[in-house]
Amino acid sequence: MKRLLLLLTLVTGMGVTAFGQGSDYMVVFDLTNPDPAFQERVVRWIEVISESNPDAKIEVVMYGKGFELVMDGKSAVSEGIEKAIQNPNVSFRVCAMAMAKHEVTLDMFFDGVQSVPDGIQELVTKQQQGWGYIKVAL
Repeated sequence: MKRLLLLLTLVTGMGVTAFGQGSDYMVVFDLTNPDPAFQERVVRWIEVISESNPDAKIEVVMYGKGFELVMDGKSAVSEGIEKAIQNPNVSFRVCAMAMAKHEVTLDMFFDGVQSVPDGIQELVTKQQQGWGYIKVAL
């Protein structure tokens, strides 16, 4: 009986390991709140994920007033954002509808920030492509 349990444990463990090695780490963060605590959380997650898995793909989608994360003069985490932007696997996308509503333009953001026509559509598309979804909250 012990041998059977050991064999099942080894086979199951090998299957999980093999599956895990073949899967990509892709995560999209949903940020709508400009609160500095939310901004700090996003930067911390980007740093932790990038350190533990350098090949991970990370995207932060901002709508509402979440775009203040990447706005020069408004971001509470400017240094962390500027560092993250240098990582080719990290991207920051601002909803064009939110930009229009709040009368901001792309040149008001850090270099490297991009816009998407609809932030919610971007989130849905990423999930359909197999990306993990995290709503930034406290």
